Amino acid sequence: MSYELIAILMFSLMMLLMVTGQRVFGAIGFVAVAFALMLWGAGGSEIGFSQAIKVMKWYPLLTLPMFIYMGYIMSETGIADDLYKMFHVWFGPVRGGLAIGTIFLMVVISAMNGLSVAGMAIGATIALPELLRRGYDKIMVTGVIQAGSSLGILIPPSVVLVLYAMIARQPVGQLWLAGVFPGLMMAGLFLLYIAIRCWWQPHLGPALPREERRVPLSEKLALLSAGLAPFFIFFMMTGLFLMGYTSLVESSAVGAVSATLVAIVKGRLTFRVLHTAVRKTLGVSCMFMWIIVAALAFGAVFDGLGAVKAIEGFFVEQLGLTPWQILILMQLSYLLMGTFLDDTAMLVIVAPLYVPLVKVLGFDLIWYGVLYTITCQIAYMTPPFGYNLFLMRAMAPPEVTIGDIYRSIVPFVVVMIFALAMVMLFPQIALWLPQHVYLRG
Repeated sequence: MSYELIAILMFSLMMLLMVTGQRVFGAIGFVAVAFALMLWGAGGSEIGFSQAIKVMKWYPLLTLPMFIYMGYIMSETGIADDLYKMFHVWFGPVRGGLAIGTIFLMVVISAMNGLSVAGMAIGATIALPELLRRGYDKIMVTGVIQAGSSLGILIPPSVVLVLYAMIARQPVGQLWLAGVFPGLMMAGLFLLYIAIRCWWQPHLGPALPREERRVPLSEKLALLSAGLAPFFIFFMMTGLFLMGYTSLVESSAVGAVSATLVAIVKGRLTFRVLHTAVRKTLGVSCMFMWIIVAALAFGAVFDGLGAVKAIEGFFVEQLGLTPWQILILMQLSYLLMGTFLDDTAMLVIVAPLYVPLVKVLGFDLIWYGVLYTITCQIAYMTPPFGYNLFLMRAMAPPEVTIGDIYRSIVPFVVVMIFALAMVMLFPQIALWLPQHVYLRG
C-alpha cells in the first residue's frame, strides 16, 4: 500500500470517528497510535509517549491555565458587568453607542480571556437584553455580539494561537503580537460599520433618551473607576511584557495574580467563585493539553509517511497551482470545515498537513497563524452550521429566531473577509509588531 493511500485512510478514519461523536483528542490520538503500530511495529508505540514528554517540556504551555483562570475570575466576579455599565453611560448618548460599547467590551474581554465562548456568554447575558430593551434592532445586535465575541481567538492572549504555536513549533509571544494589529483593525472596522449604519438608519441603534443621559458627573466618574480595573489587569499583563520587564510565562502569572487581587479588593472573591474558576480552568486546560498531544502524534506519523511532499507535488507539479492559489484553497477548506467543526478541531485535523506545506511554499508561519485564526472567525459565523450561530441561538431570548441570527452576521462576515484580504495583501499588518519588539529585544 502506498504512503499516499495510507494518509488518505488516516484522514478518513479520523473523520469517521469524529462523526460518531468521539472526542476530538480521542479520535486523533487513536488514529495516530494505531497507524504508527501498523507501520513501524512495537517501536511505533513510542510516538505517543514522546509527544507527551515534548508537551510536558514545553515551558510556554504554562501560560494556558494562567490566562484561562484569569478570564474565569473576571467573569465569575462580575468585573465584566462593571465594564459594560461604564460603556453604557459614556457611549449611550451616541447613535448606536451601546453597540459600539459592546464591541469595546468584547475587545477587553478578549484581552483577558482568549476564548470566544467567554465573550459570547458575557455579551449574550449582559449586553443583549439591555440592547433589546433600549429599542436596538435585534438583527443588528445579535450580529454585533457574535462578531465581537469572535475577537477572542485573535486578540492576545489567544488560547487558539497557543495551540497553533505548539503544533507549528512557533514562538507564542510572536504569534500573540502578530494578532494585535489585525484584531484591533477588525474591531475598528466593526465600529466603523456600526457608526455609519446607525447614523444612516437611526432606528437600528437609537441614542439614550435625554432624561437618561442626566447622570451626575460623580456617578460617571465612579463607573469609570470601576470599569478601569480590567484595563489595569491588561496593563500589568501585557504592558510589562512589551516593555521587557516580564517574560511570556511571567506575564501570564502577573495577569492571574492581578485579577485575583482586583477581585479581593472589590470584595467579590468568595470560595464559591474561586472553586468554580479553578474547576473550569482545570477542565479547559486538560482538554487543550490532550488535544495538543494527539495532534503532535498525528503530525509525527504524517512526517514519517512523507505525505507533505506528496501533496505538494500533487498541487504544484500535477495541477500546476501557484503557492498563492494553494494558500487560498487551504483557507476555503477551513471555511468548509467550519460549518461543522470548531476552531480547535479544524486546527488539529489539518495542521499536520497544512503547516509543513505552508513552510515549503515559502510563507511565514507566524503570518499564516493569523490568517488561520481570522478564517476560523469567519467559519465560526458562516451558515448553515457556524459554531457561533448555535451558541447565540442557545443564549438568545425567544424573540430572536435562527433566521434573525443568520441574517445578522452577513455584514460582519463581509467586514471580516475584507480584513482577511488586507492581512494577506499586506503581511506587515501582522508581522511588524513582533519583528519590532523581538528585534529591539
